[in-house]
Amino acid sequence: MNFLRGVMGGPSAGPQPSGAETIQKLCDRVASSTLLDDRRDAVRALKSLSKKYRLEVGIQAMEHLIHVLQTDRSDSEIIGYALDTLYNVISNDLEEEEQEENSPKQVDDLGSQFTEIFIKQQENVTLLLTLVEEFDFHVRWPGVKLLTSLLKQQGPQVQQIILVSPMGVSRLMDLLADSREVIRNDGVLLLQQLTKSNAAIQKIVAFENAFERLLDIITEEGNSDGGIVVEDCLLLLQNLLKNNNSNQNFFKEGSYIQRMKPWFEVGDDNCGWSAQKVTNLHLMLQLVRVLVSPTNPPGATSSCQKAMFHCGLLQQLCTILMATGVPADILTETINTVSEVIRGCQMNQDYFASVNAPSNPPRPAIVVLLMSMVNERQPFVLRCAVLYCFQCFLYKNQKGQGEIVSTLLPSTIDATGSSVSAGQLLCGGLFSTDSLSNWCAAVALAHALQENATLKEQLLRVQLATSIGNPPVSLLQQCTNILSQGSKVQTRVGLLMLLCTWLSNCSIAVTHFLHNPANVPFLTGQIAENLGEEEQLVQGLCALLLGISIYYNDNSLENYRKEKLKQLIEKRIGRENFIEKLGFISKHELYSRAAQKPQPSFSSPDHMMFDHEFTKLVKELEGVISKAIYKSSEEDKKEEEVKKTLEQHDNIVTHYKKVIREQDQELEELKQQISTLKSQNEQLQATVTQQVSQIQQHKDQYNLLKVQLGKDTQHHNSHGDTFQMNGIQTEEVSKLKEEVEEWKTKHELLQGQLREKDSVIEKLKSSQLEMGTEQSSQTSKSGGLEHNNELQKELERLRSQIQLQSAEISALQTENQKLQVKNAAADPVLGHNSATTAQNSEWKGRLEHEIKELKSEVKALSEEKASLKEHLDSSSSTVAILQDEKSKLQQEVAESKKEQDDLLVLLADQDQKLSALKTKLKDLGVPVEDEDDIESGDQGDEDEDGDEEEQD
Repeated sequence: MNFLRGVMGGPSAGPQPSGAETIQKLCDRVASSTLLDDRRDAVRALKSLSKKYRLEVGIQAMEHLIHVLQTDRSDSEIIGYALDTLYNVISNDLEEEEQEENSPKQVDDLGSQFTEIFIKQQENVTLLLTLVEEFDFHVRWPGVKLLTSLLKQQGPQVQQIILVSPMGVSRLMDLLADSREVIRNDGVLLLQQLTKSNAAIQKIVAFENAFERLLDIITEEGNSDGGIVVEDCLLLLQNLLKNNNSNQNFFKEGSYIQRMKPWFEVGDDNCGWSAQKVTNLHLMLQLVRVLVSPTNPPGATSSCQKAMFHCGLLQQLCTILMATGVPADILTETINTVSEVIRGCQMNQDYFASVNAPSNPPRPAIVVLLMSMVNERQPFVLRCAVLYCFQCFLYKNQKGQGEIVSTLLPSTIDATGSSVSAGQLLCGGLFSTDSLSNWCAAVALAHALQENATLKEQLLRVQLATSIGNPPVSLLQQCTNILSQGSKVQTRVGLLMLLCTWLSNCSIAVTHFLHNPANVPFLTGQIAENLGEEEQLVQGLCALLLGISIYYNDNSLENYRKEKLKQLIEKRIGRENFIEKLGFISKHELYSRAAQKPQPSFSSPDHMMFDHEFTKLVKELEGVISKAIYKSSEEDKKEEEVKKTLEQHDNIVTHYKKVIREQDQELEELKQQISTLKSQNEQLQATVTQQVSQIQQHKDQYNLLKVQLGKDTQHHNSHGDTFQMNGIQTEEVSKLKEEVEEWKTKHELLQGQLREKDSVIEKLKSSQLEMGTEQSSQTSKSGGLEHNNELQKELERLRSQIQLQSAEISALQTENQKLQVKNAAADPVLGHNSATTAQNSEWKGRLEHEIKELKSEVKALSEEKASLKEHLDSSSSTVAILQDEKSKLQQEVAESKKEQDDLLVLLADQDQKLSALKTKLKDLGVPVEDEDDIESGDQGDEDEDGDEEEQD
């Protein structure tokens, strides 16, 4: 311990040892000491010396420190000291006052060399990953810092070791979930270094739920108002998304774009933004641009653009764009961001065209931005951003191009001059004294004509009033006039790019250009001169314009046919010289820079020469113009024929494009209709589901009631299976109706039988009266007796049938009463069901109607029963009278038997006499009545005699 006190600076006797000697002794102590406390003190001493004696500690102690990490893992304190010491040795983050003038390069080399020694054994990195998993703060935090430093020094090598290590990346992802902010924040810095330029690790980190965790941290820290932690998280998100199509798609599919919208919610008071807020918002805007960068695959960019519109992110960005008090650099980056969000997306471009600035009167945002672009007092980067925004608005947007050009046409110009239009601003910038405004306006107008032959022809109609009293000149003529006046190089380059874009693929514009006799001599004169380096670019563009005038010439002007222009080039310039001047364009350094990306980014206004889209045009035309210069007239004729054919094909393609656009619009409308119908269908399905559940509940309730009622009505269930409709048993009603019909038929039969019996009784009465008055014969009386017997039997049988019928009617009445009770019990369920469906109410109405009919029928049956009883009573009294008369007749029959024989003899004699008299009368010609008539007359006399006897 005395030795350690000497090392740590305590009082000691004798001379002080040197730093190298002390470090050597400490290393020996770490290697040889058996006590953990001694080794811990020695490592602590090495840590204190590691910053000042970095090289010595690194050379002598690194192996011992690694051994401590392997063997003393049970003691977190010594592990922490060892990790801190290694960090001090490997890291290049030294204090500025400790650095010498020539030290930075040496320091970088030293850290890299020590890192290389450490990672030479891959087990060391794996061991470090294991230590980072420890929850102990004194182990985990220095472990994270050491691993971050290793990645800074030898990033690709350490990344590869971590990548092949089992669960290596997943272990580090746990740092983001650490509740200790220091470790979480340093974990973000570690993942920044880990994900640099390694797509495989970026994918693993993304699929380990990194987006969710980082966005949560940004939200917790206050979004753009947060501190440097938000900045670190945004930098990590950029690492994960930039140039990684897989992660971009995962970010979009995970609906994380929607979570970016709150980042850009700024208040009305935008004064006094902190530097950190400006930095955070700048990084947030850059993150949006990463998702919609023109270098991404078109499909991925388009889907992200649509998602940003639908979630309201584009609208939020436009709000910042039109807000007041926003810092200039944030405003510039916002314009660039909006540019790429709308680039090539028709839906977003249409929305941007509808945005108005909060002015009085309101002006379109495009007009306000163009006013800034042509204003020479605005910052250069802001003007470049506005130009880029205008270019992106017109990119693949024929509708927007037409709207811009229409503001220049005579029929649409505002005669009152109350409001300035986009076309007027572009013309004003085109002929301004500021060369940068000339260039920006020329390039913007060229983008309005890009790949749109119709607008190129319409722009030929534009007339400009140059001065009072002079006739107006065309826009094309005014551009050539400014060219010939010898303005600044930047202005001439801008005008030449506009003219080349205008004349390309438009023969009518070429004819208008050649119609001015001063244009061709000016171009040949510019190309033929030997000028300085600055003018070489103008010469190349003049050669390109002249070549376009030849290639797209339709030979409508006799003096400027293709052959004559070629001969003119051959005589005044020379073909080789012309081709050489044409090549000046593509060989220029500024041309190469502009060809790299669509966004115009220039270090200074003087470097603002070429536009990205124009470089594409040069690349397309340079070769064909060179060939056209050397072609003969016959080849030109063949080419003309090919061109005509191609034009026809182009017209057909244009027609089909128009049809396709119309169909796309129809498809969009149909999609909207389908979406509305889907939403309506979902609502109806939800309603149906709710009603089905309610109906099921009602069925369950009815089944419970049915079970309760079934105990009392089990004997009715034996008639057959019942059919249930919304809880109503209709078979019982139908059976009851059938029974009622059956009883009706029985009742009619009984009534018919009663009528027959009544007629028989009447006949019997008449026969009795006849027999009582005349005492005609014994045979007729015996027949009456037989009839009386038969009548008695029939009356008995009728009485039994009536009794059976009355019993069945009473049973039917009881059954009807029970059914009414059951219906009354089921009425609440029916009433509840009727509230849900119209069919239930209809069935209930039917049931009530049928019940009323049944009640009326039962009432009629009861009345018929009463009448039947009355008939039965009357028939029974008639039977009693007949029995009395029967007894009398039996006595009379006994008395008249004796007289009957005599009467028969007398009758036989009388018949013989009558027949003899009839024959005589017939012989004499006297009419004689038939026996039937006589009998009927006799019968009438007998009836009258019988009535008189009854009166007596």
